[in-house]
Amino acid sequence: MDDDVQTELEQIRASIDNIDAALVHVLAERFKYTQRVGRLKAEHDLPPADPDRESRQIARLRSLADDADLDPAFAEKFLNFIIDEVIRHHEAIRG
Repeated sequence: MDDDVQTELEQIRASIDNIDAALVHVLAERFKYTQRVGRLKAEHDLPPADPDRESRQIARLRSLADDADLDPAFAEKFLNFIIDEVIRHHEAIRG
């Protein structure tokens, strides 16, 4: 492989690694808030899932993805994965 190509590849991969680290930190911050929601729901005997909010969030994220030239179906799958994990946490908090 040409040295210039190798250098560019390493620079691009370093950027990807930085974005991956940022994603992990943003997700950790998001889960701090969803844990607070879970505790509040448990204290007030609210159900762990909120299908109406989840539907609104999916529609919102699909729109944001479309605006960002990201596949909305991928964005929906990603959010559904997060929602499933949040609900699991809320159920555990409710215990």
